[in-house]
Amino acid sequence: MAHLSPETVWRMNRNELMELLDTPNLFSKHRKIHFYAPSFMYYKTSYYCSSPRDFPTISVTGKGCALQCKHCGGIVLETMYPANTPEKLFDLCVKLKNEGALGCLISGGCLPDGSVPLENFVDTIGKIKRELDLTIFVHTGIIGFDNAKKLKDAKVDAALIDVIGSDETIREIYNLNVTIKDYENSLRALHDAGIAFVPHVIVGLHYGELKGELHALKMISKYKPSALVVIAFMPIHGTKMENVNPPEPMDIARVMLTARLMFPGTPLVLGCMRPKGEHRVKTDVLVIKAGVDAIAFPAEEAIRFAENLGYEPVFSSLCCSQIYSDIKV
Repeated sequence: MAHLSPETVWRMNRNELMELLDTPNLFSKHRKIHFYAPSFMYYKTSYYCSSPRDFPTISVTGKGCALQCKHCGGIVLETMYPANTPEKLFDLCVKLKNEGALGCLISGGCLPDGSVPLENFVDTIGKIKRELDLTIFVHTGIIGFDNAKKLKDAKVDAALIDVIGSDETIREIYNLNVTIKDYENSLRALHDAGIAFVPHVIVGLHYGELKGELHALKMISKYKPSALVVIAFMPIHGTKMENVNPPEPMDIARVMLTARLMFPGTPLVLGCMRPKGEHRVKTDVLVIKAGVDAIAFPAEEAIRFAENLGYEPVFSSLCCSQIYSDIKV
């Protein structure tokens, strides 16, 4: 694999890419593969059933989001627990802890500048860490060093950030007046603050087509992420993109294999947001061939495929970004 560059993989046609992925022992550096099923989605296979309580998701803006991105329109926020004041956030976390939660993802809608308004919640997050000992991940959106350092000081376990590599996609899909430079600055802020951070690259966000994903990976490669998550656009009913076709499984595999070559020592994950059904089965099998370390909500056929390759499956009810810690165990 040493002779194979990410750019070469990116330029391969479909047949060449499939031939490469079918190469025996393409990746054989480990014998475990991690599968995650956090609480915000029900998941059951013959291998594992998700917990309804272990790792929920919370929105600090409730259902509100200033951007109303074309692919989401705030609909995803409706699946989260609302907690739009620091007091409500703490009380909710106490309740979740008493019900058996191990941690949570604190997220929310964005402000007009693309940031998630976490600043007013930082002290409370620190209190949650001290008094409740929950694993806390946060979605940051665009972020500066000062706020990144506050999250670090609050002992947040990891910061998650979607990284967009196309100015056109930022304007067209996110309805956001920033540039890719703002995303790179956010990566630098998280890196410089010393907080564990897990960038997410969204395949096919630009109306189902590849646009900017390679540049996003290149921006991320300048820093040292704790892990890297690849997700994919999936049409959501009720959004402006509900009738847009998602990227093909091979497109997702192309991004994943390119990431594997660019980040050989970084835990690599196929995240929760991606199409379901037969599309998911094909995608999950392809990314296992591409050397992924973890998959969220895997298709049962993919678990079986991994076992047949000799991998030992390891299941968890936490967020897939936890891989940076779990892979060390």
